[in-house]
This record gives sequence, C-alpha cells and structure tokens, in this order.
Amino acid sequence: MSQRLVVGITGATGAAYGLRLLRRGRELGLETHLIVTPAGVLNVHHELGLDRKALEAETSFSHAPGDVGACVASGSFATAAMVVAPCSMKSLAAIAHGFGDNLLTRAADVTLKERRRLILMVRETPFNLAHLRNMTAATEMGAIVFPPLPAFYHRPQTIDELIAESIERVLELAGVAGAAPKAWTGL
Repeated sequence: MSQRLVVGITGATGAAYGLRLLRRGRELGLETHLIVTPAGVLNVHHELGLDRKALEAETSFSHAPGDVGACVASGSFATAAMVVAPCSMKSLAAIAHGFGDNLLTRAADVTLKERRRLILMVRETPFNLAHLRNMTAATEMGAIVFPPLPAFYHRPQTIDELIAESIERVLELAGVAGAAPKAWTGL
C-alpha cells in the first residue's frame, strides 16, 4: 500500500500550494485524500481558474466537507499525515479548539488524537492576537504551523519555484519518502 496523505484546501489565499501538493503527491505515488471547503472551491476557481471537478481530478479520492462519516474521519484509517494547504484562520480556529464541524476539521482532529503529523500552511497577514493564540494552541496539541514563507537563498526565479520549495519542505515534514527540498550547504 502506498503512503496516504490527507490534503485540505480552505478559502485562504494560496490555493496553488494545495494544487501543487496534490500533483507532487501523484508524482511520488501517494494515495491522496482531498477535502476542499466551499470557500476553498471559490478560491481555487478565482486564483487558479479551476472548478471542483478539475481539482478533484488531481487527487486519488475526494471527500465532501459535509461527509463526516468518510474514511478520513476515523483514526482506524491510517495516514502518513494531513496537510491543510492553505489553512484559513477560520479553519485554524476550529482545529485549535477541537470544533470538528466539517470533515476537514474532523480529519484534523483525528490526525491530532492519533498523534500523526498535522501541517497547517496558515495564510494571513498580519496576525492578530487570536491568530497567534490559535497557532500556539494548535502547536501545543502537536500540529506543525507552517506559513509558506519563501526561502530566497536558493535564488528562485519564478513563483512556481517558490511554491515547489515550500511543498517539498512540507512533504519532508510529513515524512513522505522522495521529498526533495533543497538543502542549505553553507557559504
């Protein structure tokens, strides 16, 4: 069986991160399980020009956010990790406070309770105190807060290179075999 990765896409800006994660997962032979919120679908359309059907074509399995009985809602469904890319402040707040009101936040809660890796690519700036406290709470529960901040020391030439490098780092954090972030080799 290939490694399973749960991918959540919310309505925060940065839908390209979620799409790149799904595509890279396919390249690495991962079984991906997508959960995209209604606001996420709107953002994917606005930022990438894709509809739900086109996005779902990029994943192994797609689950409706209202389907709280889906396989990813159970701890008995083993996964390598879950990545929310991008993660809105609304979804962060729900995750940080255990408010599993949809499949995405329920799957995140299951990931935490099973002590699996949960990586939240939070997207907002500047942060207010509620955002910071929610990031702290999520971190204290075991999540990894990973704002997709670019590394410029590799001298990326395109936006795609910036996105790709962040996704490779996320995949490495998720424990995915074949992840290939560029390592800093020193001066």
